[in-house]
Amino acid sequence: MLLYRKITGGYILSITNALLKKLRTDAGLTQEKLAELVGVSQAHIAKIEQGKVDPRLSTINKILQVFTVGKKTKCKDIMTEGVLLAKPNNSILKVSEVMVRHAISQMPVIEGSRIVGTITEERIIKNLCSNIAEKKVKDIIGPPLPMVFEETPIDNVRILLRKHQGVLVVRGKAIVGIITRSDFLKIIA
Repeated sequence: MLLYRKITGGYILSITNALLKKLRTDAGLTQEKLAELVGVSQAHIAKIEQGKVDPRLSTINKILQVFTVGKKTKCKDIMTEGVLLAKPNNSILKVSEVMVRHAISQMPVIEGSRIVGTITEERIIKNLCSNIAEKKVKDIIGPPLPMVFEETPIDNVRILLRKHQGVLVVRGKAIVGIITRSDFLKIIA
């Protein structure tokens, strides 16, 4: 709920502590994550939400910016469609050739209809040896990439990309795209 308080000569928007807490929880953010995004301490966010401190206008603006930036742009708007998949028994040679040909650095690994992991150029390089080309994907597979729905705001993905090389985009149970850090350049362009 947005409240407007009457002041001399007009009205001013009043952001309540309850509203800030609701916005944060609706966005799926912890106090710690919001504090990191805003550039304040988690304790300060807690005090704001409890109504123990009156934050500066600049802090409120930063908090509101976290909740509004990227809200209009959804994952489906920037994802790359046509995700190339690897299978556990594919050779590293075959997967490497696909990665080079398509200028990609990771491929989800699928077994049946389940994503079982990810093969990345980083994992291939870490496992370099004289017979790496003959090894199978299942020998050096990494954990699966996180998955989000195509309607997810891109701000949520930006947070995931700090720790992961990519994020899979799904519609129902079907993979419809992938987002990597380079896909965020589409926003600028």
